Amino acid sequence: MSAASPVSIVVGDWAGQGAAAAPLRHAVFVVEQGVPLALELDEMDPLAEHAVAWIGEQAVGTARLLPDGHIGRMAVVAAQRGCGIGAALLHVLIERARLRGDPAVRLHAQVQASGFYRRFGFVEEGDVFDDAGIPHVAMRLPLRSGISH
Repeated sequence: MSAASPVSIVVGDWAGQGAAAAPLRHAVFVVEQGVPLALELDEMDPLAEHAVAWIGEQAVGTARLLPDGHIGRMAVVAAQRGCGIGAALLHVLIERARLRGDPAVRLHAQVQASGFYRRFGFVEEGDVFDDAGIPHVAMRLPLRSGISH
């Protein structure tokens, strides 16, 4: 990604963002990682806030924030990984959770990606577990309101 290709992030509900988010998730999780299609789309999609990253007219990344403060389904197209898109998505969803008053955000990180989340202050909780055949670890980031009394 170059400076001539700014990333914009759009957040909304599944009705508005699903048409862009679903193909990204399918490409990353189902095609690349072999996650069964039946596990990829779920009943939580209509309840979540979905962030989609765009470069021009191309959707290049997505993630969701559930009502309980769980961030998940983070997917960035292979050609754009390492360019800051995942970080931008994570920042937006953390801020959304903070603004709605969530005390913390949690996620289930693929073990190979846990270092990425640690850079944002997430801490591992518990043992490694299998999710759709991929090793994961639960991680948590406490949120502070910025208001001190």
